[in-house]
Amino acid sequence: MAIKPISVSQLNDYIARLIGTDPLLGTVVVRGEISNYRPSRAGYLFFSLKDAQSTIRCFAGSEVADKIRQEIEDGREVICTGYVNVYKPGGYYSLTIRSLDPVGQGDLAAAFEKLKKKLEAEGLFDAAHKQPLPRFPEKIAVVTSPTGAALQDILSILRHRNKSCSVLIYPVLVQGKSAAADIAHALNHINETMDDIDLIICGRGGGSLEDLWAFNEEPVARAVFDSRIPVISAVGHETDFTIADFCADARAETPTAAAQMAVPDTDEVRTYLLQCRRTMEQAIAARIADGEKRLARLHIGVIRRMILQRLDSADYRSAVLAEQLRVQMAETLRRLEDKVEKAGASLQSLSPVHIMEKGYAAVVDEVGRMVRRMTSLKEGDVIRIRGSDGTVRARVIEKARTAQPENPDKAEKR
Repeated sequence: MAIKPISVSQLNDYIARLIGTDPLLGTVVVRGEISNYRPSRAGYLFFSLKDAQSTIRCFAGSEVADKIRQEIEDGREVICTGYVNVYKPGGYYSLTIRSLDPVGQGDLAAAFEKLKKKLEAEGLFDAAHKQPLPRFPEKIAVVTSPTGAALQDILSILRHRNKSCSVLIYPVLVQGKSAAADIAHALNHINETMDDIDLIICGRGGGSLEDLWAFNEEPVARAVFDSRIPVISAVGHETDFTIADFCADARAETPTAAAQMAVPDTDEVRTYLLQCRRTMEQAIAARIADGEKRLARLHIGVIRRMILQRLDSADYRSAVLAEQLRVQMAETLRRLEDKVEKAGASLQSLSPVHIMEKGYAAVVDEVGRMVRRMTSLKEGDVIRIRGSDGTVRARVIEKARTAQPENPDKAEKR
C-alpha cells in the first residue's frame, strides 16, 4: 500500500511539534565558539555556535540582546542557555537564547575587561590627569601588607638610595574579600589626614590573577585616581597589569622598581653635584685668568688713547648731524617762504583795490550798501562812488535804463 504524500509545510509542522513538546529540548545549555555574528537593525542577534565537528544557528530576541550584546564577539567561547525551536518557513532548527555567559577568558578576565572599558570611557586612564612625581620626596607612605616580601624590598631600596627620606608603613590586606575596601580606605585616609605625605606607593608582590584581584576592583581604582597625592602602583611582576596601574600617576613593574622610581639615589646626586661644582669652579677660574691676562696687556696710555678716539668720533658724529640739521632747516624755511610769497600774490590779485587800480569803481548808497544793479536807483538818490584813490558823493539825476545792444539787427540774428 502506497504512503500518501504530505506537503513540506506539513512535515515542518510535525517536526516543530515534536521538538516543541520534547522536555529535554525545552531548556538546553550549550557550550561553543561564536561565529557569523550578525546584529539586526530591529535589535535581534543572529550568530552560530560551533565546535570542531558541528554548527548550530542561534537567535536572541531584542530583550535578551540588550543584556548580552557586549559579550557577543566572533571567536569567543560562551555558554548559552535556551531552547530549540524550528523555523518552519526555512525548514531548519535553531537555538533561541535566554542567557549567555563568556567562558573563553574566564569570569575574572571578563570582569577585568568590563571594568577597564568602563573606567577608560570615564577618562580615569587619561594622561592629562596624571600628576608628576616629586623629585625629592621627604616622606613616603607605603600601602601594602606588613608581612609581605614586597614591603621589605621597598624598605631596603629606599634605605639604600636615600637615607634622608622617612617612610610611613600603612598596613592593609592585599588579598581576600575585604582587601579592596581596606586598600581604598587607606588611600582615602592618607589623603584626608596626612598633609606631610609627598608620595604613596601602593602594591604587593606577585601572584595569580585571583591573588591580585583586589587591585582590579572599582573602589581601589577610584581611590587611586582621586588621590591628591601622587600614587605609584606596584603590583606583581613585570607582566602583571591591574586596573590600579592604569589609574595611578605612575606604574612600576615591581615593588622594587617602585622604590627606585620614588627617590633619587643620594650617592648619584652627590656625585652629580660635585661634578657640577668642579665644572663651575673651572669655568670661573678660566674667566678670571682670561681677565687678568687682558688687564696685564693694557696700559694707561692705551686706555687714554681709546677714550680720546671715542670722544673724537662722537664729536665728528655731532658735527655731521648739526650740519645735516642746518641744511634741512634752511630748505624747510625756503619752501615756507615760497609758499607765503605765492599766497601773498594770490591775495593781491584778488584784492578790490587792485581791481580798482585798473579803472573800476564801487557804488554804494547813503548807508554804505553795495549797489549791484543800476536799475535799483531812483532819481534823487544819493550815492558814493569809491575808486582806488578816493570817494566822491553824487546824486542820481536820471533813472538808469536797461542796456540795449549796439546793433539790434545783429542781436536778433544771434
